[in-house]
Amino acid sequence: MAAPEQYAGVRYLVDDVQAAVDFYTTHLGFTVRIAVVPAFADVVRGPLRLLLSGPSSSGARATPEGTPAGRNRIHLVCDDLDAEIKRLREGGVPFRSEVVSGPGGRQILLADPSGNLVELFEPR
Repeated sequence: MAAPEQYAGVRYLVDDVQAAVDFYTTHLGFTVRIAVVPAFADVVRGPLRLLLSGPSSSGARATPEGTPAGRNRIHLVCDDLDAEIKRLREGGVPFRSEVVSGPGGRQILLADPSGNLVELFEPR
């Protein structure tokens, strides 16, 4: 297992840690490093360390009440966007956008069970 400093870490606040773990491991290829359900889980995919903080975690409690959500999202690169979309739709994952094409490639947005955005991106 890699040391934590070898990862880029992102914290997502989630309503249900187990549902988030199930979503990221089942649909997006993450593996569990640490799980202290229902408070917290640490999942990884490549160099990305995703910290899933439930309502009772210190990470969630540190966020001031009323803080608006941003439009940030994790960005996952895939080789075949159409195949990923098909696989995820067959798994019951809803999408938040249609496929968008731009100068760098194609992308689509989906959300985890708590509404945190995930961008799937296929480079040109």
